[in-house]
Amino acid sequence: MKRTLLAAFTLSLLLHSAAKADEGMWLPSLVQKLNISDMQQMGFELTADDIYNINNSSLKDAVVALDRGSCTAEVISPDGLLLTNHHCGFGEIQAHSSVDHDYLRDGFWAKTREEELANPGKTVSFLVRVEDVTERVLGSLEEGISDDERQVQIQKKAFEIQKEATEENDYEAKVQPLLNGNRYYLFIYETFRDIRLVGAPPASIGKFGGDTDNWMWPRHTGDFSLFRVYCSPDGKPADYSEENVPYQPKHHFPISLKGYEEGDFAMVMGYPGSTNRYKSSFGVNYTMTVTNPVRVEVREAKLALMKGYMTSSQKANIQYASKYARSSNYYKYSIGQNKGLAALDVIEKKKAIEDEFTQWVNASEERQAKYGEALSLIESAYQDLEDEKAYEYLMETMLRGPEIFYFSYGAKGLYEALKKGDNQERIDMNVARIQSELDEYFKDYDAATDQKIAAALMKIYDKNVSPVFHPAFFRDVKSKYKGDFDAYVANMYNKTIFADRAKLEAFLAKPNFKSLDKDPAFNTASSVFQTMSIIGDVTSKTTDDLLKGRRLFVAGLMEMDKDRKFYPDANSTMRLTYGTVGGYIPRDGVEYDYYTTLKGYIEKEIPGDDEFDVPARLKELYYANDFGDYADKDGVLRTCFISNNDITGGNSGSPVINGKGELIGVAFDGNWEAMSGDLAFEPELQKCINVDIRFVLWTIDKFAGATHLIDEMTIVK
Repeated sequence: MKRTLLAAFTLSLLLHSAAKADEGMWLPSLVQKLNISDMQQMGFELTADDIYNINNSSLKDAVVALDRGSCTAEVISPDGLLLTNHHCGFGEIQAHSSVDHDYLRDGFWAKTREEELANPGKTVSFLVRVEDVTERVLGSLEEGISDDERQVQIQKKAFEIQKEATEENDYEAKVQPLLNGNRYYLFIYETFRDIRLVGAPPASIGKFGGDTDNWMWPRHTGDFSLFRVYCSPDGKPADYSEENVPYQPKHHFPISLKGYEEGDFAMVMGYPGSTNRYKSSFGVNYTMTVTNPVRVEVREAKLALMKGYMTSSQKANIQYASKYARSSNYYKYSIGQNKGLAALDVIEKKKAIEDEFTQWVNASEERQAKYGEALSLIESAYQDLEDEKAYEYLMETMLRGPEIFYFSYGAKGLYEALKKGDNQERIDMNVARIQSELDEYFKDYDAATDQKIAAALMKIYDKNVSPVFHPAFFRDVKSKYKGDFDAYVANMYNKTIFADRAKLEAFLAKPNFKSLDKDPAFNTASSVFQTMSIIGDVTSKTTDDLLKGRRLFVAGLMEMDKDRKFYPDANSTMRLTYGTVGGYIPRDGVEYDYYTTLKGYIEKEIPGDDEFDVPARLKELYYANDFGDYADKDGVLRTCFISNNDITGGNSGSPVINGKGELIGVAFDGNWEAMSGDLAFEPELQKCINVDIRFVLWTIDKFAGATHLIDEMTIVK
């Protein structure tokens, strides 16, 4: 396990200030105990039971995790209509697109239920209930056991609880650690597997501003798409079938056309992915000096090569649009995060907390015995980082770089079956699995581009990583090819069966061990994964100490500040965050308003530009002032607004709810000035960027003419 991949299930960094209402990703099941009074004072008009209730319908029943937490969506009709972000549906929109039906460029709107498009593999999970199982998990631990045995016993108890929770039902259950392993909660879900694409605006609306506006305010992006949940006729989760019917949810959000004003209450419910608010000063330094620089350097090279191919044709753009978007998002994020961490002096703030913690610990022999090693364990884990640096580069250059390595290594099972040669059923099973992946893989694959990426990124790895951590095939590059990675890669792509569908299909028709054993891409991939395992073994020696140090540190902080309401870091479980609508001052002499309008959208136009081209239909409606019921009381159509809700990745698509429990927007981004937010909440700067629900409805109704979708919603005027 890599410490760079560990989620820190923890509390807020800012221990010295009173908890603000807009800080914290709270468990809905604990709102009654921790938050409801503050929320109601701020303008929330409902009760805690209206938010989370396991016996009656509540707001939680209309909020879902897409693909088990990659994004969030909300139910907005009695027939299972889902609203999420355009970028959350981007992969599906791209997958259904072709040169003849370019839904990325033109948008997509199903006129009937029969026209809604199936998406194999896509899931939607509804939270059934949450249970605190801390005592069951930790209370059963034996005295005096080692940390390794501690973890074994915890896992055993967690599996027991999960099995118990899913007996005689179709639910999924997961016991997850919170507050760095000091608390454990059981989360139970019902997951649906037939999710169909209903509608999406063109990228000129749904992705307006592109990479330039990403993470920025002011925004004018109509970042939304629509799906529908289908189930079996008896209301149960089921694989895709023509016999399935739209799911009838326990609750769906009414949609408000009344808008909002500055200072109005705003609540976001969703599935934030990962925050590390408790990360130590040592960990933040590692992020700034290793993780982010590596990601930026490698992805900059990769993105340039992808973009070069994408501009060559419409087909190429469709093929690589989703891949490019996924890679570029956190490329820019890493740049912004480093700037924010430096500007806000986060490392020094972390050190101040650590100093106070040390003084508190040293003031008592009992506390020294209990928590004295916490910070030293953490600090020692971040010494001598060559192995960590190698792992970061390996992940970015080889595993998240060219596609051929993951794809070819997928034949490992077939390789082992052919090597033994005594089980034809096992061989046939592996062949069938690979064959089932061919359409999806080769539809969006260009071998020439992948070859360029592989060569460029291998050079980066060679330049930055100690030879001690070089994959075995580097020896061949140095000896047989005299260090020429271009020549090595050209030979690999020319001779492999995994870069050409016809070659691969011919092999799968008559698979044989000799061909696979000599395949250069398969062998290179095997070398890459072997190197990953070797480096992982080296770094794992410090991982256990790091986990223990973090657990003790958080436990000590909770004891040190017993009157504080601690909230756990995000870990892709449902959370609630509340705050208010409002603008902010990002720097001296600059003040941002809290909303944008369609006028600003028009003002950003750059005709023909792939990021700022404005659809002719949108301009026609704008100049005609044809805003219908969706304009604000001043007659202006608002596009986006900001609030101080505490969100992160995974919250994309989350509902933004007013004090009456009505939908007023959809969260889709954070702001550039607070990119440090995953590590340290900044109350004066951190903003949640939302698309105004009225802009969403106007686009569906006026722009797309899909009024039938509006008709199935519950609209509050």
